[in-house]
Amino acid sequence: MIGFIIAGLVIGALARLIKPGRQNLGIIATLLLGLAGSVIGGAVASLLGTGDMFELNVLGFVVAVVAAVALIGVAESLTSRRRRAPARRF
Repeated sequence: MIGFIIAGLVIGALARLIKPGRQNLGIIATLLLGLAGSVIGGAVASLLGTGDMFELNVLGFVVAVVAAVALIGVAESLTSRRRRAPARRF
């Protein structure tokens, strides 16, 4: 389980390095998005038959980083949309 958390942190950090621009995400958000990306990568690798869900392999790692980049992009767009929305006055 600790290895899974460390892998999620590494995957999240790599995804933040790959994604251009500045992200306003903290270390916890990076960890959670990296963990989600690693679960997606493990699931895809397991479906393709290259390994187990929680087994580290090259295909799962690549898919995990790509998924984490996409998740960071979604999280970034959601947080920026909240900040840009003007306050409504009634």
